[in-house]
This record gives sequence, C-alpha cells and structure tokens, in this order.
Amino acid sequence: MFEWIQELADWVVFGLLHLQAGGHLAEALNFFIYDSIKILLLLFIVVFLMGIVNSYFPVEKVRNYLSRNKLYGLEYLMASLFGVVTPFCSCSSVPLFIGFVQGGIPLGVTFAFLVTSPLVNEVAIGLFVGLFGLKITLIYVISGVLLGMTSGLILSRFKLEHLLTPWVKDILARAEREGETFQAERTPFSERLPIIWEEVIKILRGVVPYVIVGIAIGGLMHGYIPEGFFERYMSKENLFAVPMATILAVPMYANASGILPVVQVLVSKGIPLGTAIAFMMGVVGLSLPEAMLLKKVMSLKLIGIFFGVVTLCIIFSGYLFNLIL
Repeated sequence: MFEWIQELADWVVFGLLHLQAGGHLAEALNFFIYDSIKILLLLFIVVFLMGIVNSYFPVEKVRNYLSRNKLYGLEYLMASLFGVVTPFCSCSSVPLFIGFVQGGIPLGVTFAFLVTSPLVNEVAIGLFVGLFGLKITLIYVISGVLLGMTSGLILSRFKLEHLLTPWVKDILARAEREGETFQAERTPFSERLPIIWEEVIKILRGVVPYVIVGIAIGGLMHGYIPEGFFERYMSKENLFAVPMATILAVPMYANASGILPVVQVLVSKGIPLGTAIAFMMGVVGLSLPEAMLLKKVMSLKLIGIFFGVVTLCIIFSGYLFNLIL
C-alpha cells in the first residue's frame, strides 16, 4: 500500500543524497521521509472523509446514539478489532484517532482502537506465526485485543473528555454547528464541500507541526539507538524485568513487524517470552513520538494517564505470558 513512499524515501536518501545504506543518518532520514509522507497523507484522507461523514451524520447524533443504546462493551471490541485490521504503527494510528474524536466517538472507545492498532495487525500476525507458532500467536492476538478493550474501558470510567485540548474541543464545536446547519438546510454536497475543505485545512495547519516534530524524534531514535541496548536489563533472574522492559522500551520506536525479529533474538538469548513481548508492546504501543503527536489533542495530564494505564496493562500481560508459556 505504501511501497511507493518507501521507494521515494530510498531514492532521496540513497540516490539523490548518496548516503551509505545502514548508516545512522541514512536510517534516520529514510524513516523521517517515509513516515512524514505516510502519516500526513493518512491524516488528510481521514480528516477529509470524517468531514464528509460529519456533514451527514452530525457529532451530536453519533454521541446520542452511543449514549442511549447499551452495547454492553461491544463498541470497545469493535474498536479493537478495527485496530487489528489497520496495519499502522502507533504514530500512524494517531490520524485515525483524531478522526474518531472528530466524529464524536466516545474517548474510551477511541483509546481501545489506539492501543490495539499498533500492537496487532495482519503483517505482525504472519510474522508471529512464522517465528513463534500458532498457539503463541493466538494468545498474543487475543491479549492484544483484550489489552485495547481493557484500557479503553478503564479510561472511559475516568471521564477524561475535559482533558482534551481546546483545539479538539473547538473542532467538535464547529463540527456540531456545521452538522446542524447542513441538516436544517438540507445543503447539497457541492455546497458542503468548500466548508469541509476549509475545516480540513484548519485541522492540518494545527496538527502538522506536531506530526513533523514527533516523526523527527522517531527518526533519530530509529537511526541512532542500537537494538541490543536494553538487553542487559531483561534477564530471567530479574524479578522486575517485565516492568523494566516495558518502561525502557518507550525511548525506542518501531512498528510490530520491525520489532518482532528483535523479540526472536531476545528469546533465543534466554529472555522469557513474556518479558520480550512486554518489551515489544512497549516499543510499539508506547513511544515518545506518539506522545508528541498526541500533545496536539490531549493535555499532558491525559497523555500521562493514557500511558500509565496502558503501561500497567502491558506489565500485567508480560507477567501473565511468563506464567502460562
């Protein structure tokens, strides 16, 4: 799907700039170009499509439906399963998260998607089967979905909507006003389009600087932090290896497919599978670039609560994996 972006990044770094393959600068710059184009493209598409959806299904209607109809947790399951079928890393999931919030989806449900999406996808599942077998893959997939659902349910109980940034609240208010106007006047699509486009530009102008800075941080980490840097802290003799692995993974940044070979190496060196998977979940689901991107839509307090809940869930999963595998 995004092969053409990778080919463009390779051409710029290796063909145009003649940087040496495998070098720190080349890896960091390649990552930055690829992720910048991919995430900005995703952000544009998602925000534009959600603008169209909002013009026909106002935010207030979506919110009222979800509040009046008891789905008994199915909305969290659906959000997590949607995360499974979207093959994105944590930073690439942020544009969809913004789209969910823009569409009036409850915050806890959007968190369920945001947690599961980078952890479990079809590419990672295929690699997992090849590296660890079907049984461990099934356990991992189920735990990834449950992790997203549990985190979303816990966060929804805190009623954290007031901790969204004024920028997001302004987007929601404008979406509600425009949706009511469209519904009342039965505005044709050709007349809605300029208003939708104007809203897309406003959102992009607000979030693009955060996207660029976040990806730049991710590129530096990707290019300059060695893969084996944290192995010494994750030995099976260390009772606190799981929380240490989870916390020390945060400065690293990769998608599930990229980190799985590292997990295989860790396991081959005698590190317990649960500890290695907790490390993987920390790398994929918690990262400083993701926090930088989320800063535009969440207050620091909300980011801290989100990271804290997900960290605790990952640590619990790691210990559980070590017990049953």
